[in-house]
Amino acid sequence: MADYYQTLSVTRDVEAGALKSAYRKAAMKWHPDRNPGDAEAEAKFKAVGEAYEVLKDPQKRAAYDRFGHEAFTQGMNNGGGGFGARGDGPEGFGDIGDIFETIFGSAFGGGGGMGGGRQRQRRGADLRYDMEVSLEEAFHGKTTEIEIEVSQECDTCDGSGATPGTSERSCNMCRGAGTVRAKQGLFVVERPCPSCGGQGSIIEDPCGVCRGEGRLDQAQTLEVEIPPGVDTGTRIRLAGKGEAGQRGAPPGDLYIFIHVKQHTLFEREGTTLATRVPVTFTTAALGGSVDIPDLDGSTNSIDIPTGIQSGKQLRVRGAGMPVLQGRGRGDLVVEIKVETPTRLSRKQKDLLEEFRETETGDECPESRSFFSKLKEAFGG
Repeated sequence: MADYYQTLSVTRDVEAGALKSAYRKAAMKWHPDRNPGDAEAEAKFKAVGEAYEVLKDPQKRAAYDRFGHEAFTQGMNNGGGGFGARGDGPEGFGDIGDIFETIFGSAFGGGGGMGGGRQRQRRGADLRYDMEVSLEEAFHGKTTEIEIEVSQECDTCDGSGATPGTSERSCNMCRGAGTVRAKQGLFVVERPCPSCGGQGSIIEDPCGVCRGEGRLDQAQTLEVEIPPGVDTGTRIRLAGKGEAGQRGAPPGDLYIFIHVKQHTLFEREGTTLATRVPVTFTTAALGGSVDIPDLDGSTNSIDIPTGIQSGKQLRVRGAGMPVLQGRGRGDLVVEIKVETPTRLSRKQKDLLEEFRETETGDECPESRSFFSKLKEAFGG
């Protein structure tokens, strides 16, 4: 039997959104309507459907990753028949979570256990959406809209999965419990009912729109509030905006992951902004000031002290990024880069030559100290 991941042409770390896209692409490619009379295409269409049904469910996927196809076959049960089981349904457990739940009870995440009872409906899957914002947008925050395609409750059947005007009936095999007992060696354990899939009820007349699923893939426009101070990796949760649960089960959540684009002027680390500012050698020698634009639209005037050197950092308190969900702002760090002139007029060169003739060495103490040490080291 082919590997489910290979069947869908995805890697084992594929995320839910990419998995769904791969399934749709494969299903469209091998759909019988596009390949009439092609038995091989029909078989591949069924294979991609089977693979997606397992991999889209987090618990089934975890079981498959650990045990492979054996997680859903008789081989996982170590033989043994079943009480109340018929030959027209699957004989294995639904997933590895059902095994733990059956043996150890609801502490392992289920509603079954040795005491019976209808299996708890599983909520819809959580979804991820990646959003890129500029540094300015991260500074100010913004309200924006996104459009995603996600499984939503079927409007025709209101999520029940049954044709309007009809209702589901209690399963005859498990009598509404959602579980049946089976003998496993010396033990008698419970497992999901193979007739109703653990639901405890059966839809005899499925909704023609959602085919009994109770949900449909639909485009949805959502408003997202980006707070000031977000950074790459910030996660925003939209509760209940994920994939709809099957047959009326609660929906999952949608998580917005923020990615802040690089800025042409500022680098960012947490709430600190940093930039490198070139200054002329005359400004470095005589002092002065430079203006740095602030992301809030104002200007920060930076005083350059006399005799500043390249690499010196000046800090402006409260001129950085806002504190996410807090008060105040971080700092702005300005690194000075003294720029040596490369294009001098004749007059400028003459003035510099005149300045050099007046140098005593006291003007540049670091240079004087260096050459003194050099003489001492080499006995000059």
